[in-house]
Amino acid sequence: MDCKLRAKNCGGCPMLGMDYAAQLKQKEETVKKLLGRFGPVEHIRGMETPYHYRNKVISTFTTGWGGKLTSGIYAANSHKVLPVESCLLQDEVLDKTMLAVRAAAGTCHYQPFNEDKGTGLLRHCLLRRGVMTGQVMVVLVTAQPVLPGAKNFVKALLTEAGKQGVAITTIVQNVNDRKTSVVLGDMEKVLYGKGFILDELCGKTYALSPRSFYQINHTQTEVLYGLAVDAAHLTGKEVVLDAYCGIGTIGLTAADHAKQVVGVEVNRDAVHDAIGNAKHNGVKNARFFAADATRWIGEAAAAGERADVIFMDPPREGSTPQFIESVARMAPKRVVYVSCNPVTLARDLELLTKKGYKVECSTPVDMFPHSEHVEVVCSMVRVKKH
Repeated sequence: MDCKLRAKNCGGCPMLGMDYAAQLKQKEETVKKLLGRFGPVEHIRGMETPYHYRNKVISTFTTGWGGKLTSGIYAANSHKVLPVESCLLQDEVLDKTMLAVRAAAGTCHYQPFNEDKGTGLLRHCLLRRGVMTGQVMVVLVTAQPVLPGAKNFVKALLTEAGKQGVAITTIVQNVNDRKTSVVLGDMEKVLYGKGFILDELCGKTYALSPRSFYQINHTQTEVLYGLAVDAAHLTGKEVVLDAYCGIGTIGLTAADHAKQVVGVEVNRDAVHDAIGNAKHNGVKNARFFAADATRWIGEAAAAGERADVIFMDPPREGSTPQFIESVARMAPKRVVYVSCNPVTLARDLELLTKKGYKVECSTPVDMFPHSEHVEVVCSMVRVKKH
């Protein structure tokens, strides 16, 4: 399957022209080259249907043919917006929702924001869909706080979405008046609904706000988190640390099988969501802290606190030597490292293996078919004191 946008330099899925089985083989080989020296690498877990998996879409507004408002994604390595009508990776409901947003914004005569001149109103549109609930969120990102005729826009959007067969759950205006490439600003106003949607993942329900970090491939996230929790070998007696916990998804998935879960995350909004998600799901054995993971674990280890299992799910740049030093001081019997960058995982494993941990196995998971990214769940067991 191919896409006409690739010829226009869309960088969204560079491997789309390659057979899916060949993509999986290439990713598995990459992980084996990087991690094979530490321990066995399992076969990659691919998708049965590797299309339309993205449950979150960010579209940038621009002026199209004849001065008409349109939107799309940036061409590779540029700030030129390629208009997108539909995408092989995006949830098809969200494609239809975006067409409705464009039609409603056009009806209201909204103009796209011009970065160079600093004129216009509409910057981006962020869309989310709860895969299990079907709930849809629309976040309209504007360059200034006033959205002229906001009520008319909401009415027009609900009507246009209805024509596309889409029921929108909530509409939020986000104000981003800074000169930045970051999509969302700090100010928000709920125009319709409650300002969040719900989704279900690994048997738990999560409230997703515009800023919530939530994996974009629901099917493969269940595979990823399932592997992570299995690798922890929990019996119900363990104290578990969920480092870089985000909105608490891994920790809350593990909570049913653990004595106590402690989550640490630097993003305060995410921690707020995690605490709410624990309450919403009736999880009473999980606590969440807003703190830098490296600093927090350093202080906890120095105070003599212990964890039986540590989940690590750091950002692309990986963990830090200080964090890994503190892991060794806490001496958990198991460490489960969920990585979105096998290169930094390999670097961190060099340290962890020197600190007395042995890799049992690494399992690649194809979270982003048709892109070059691959995630890995790495299971480690403590073999000696360092």
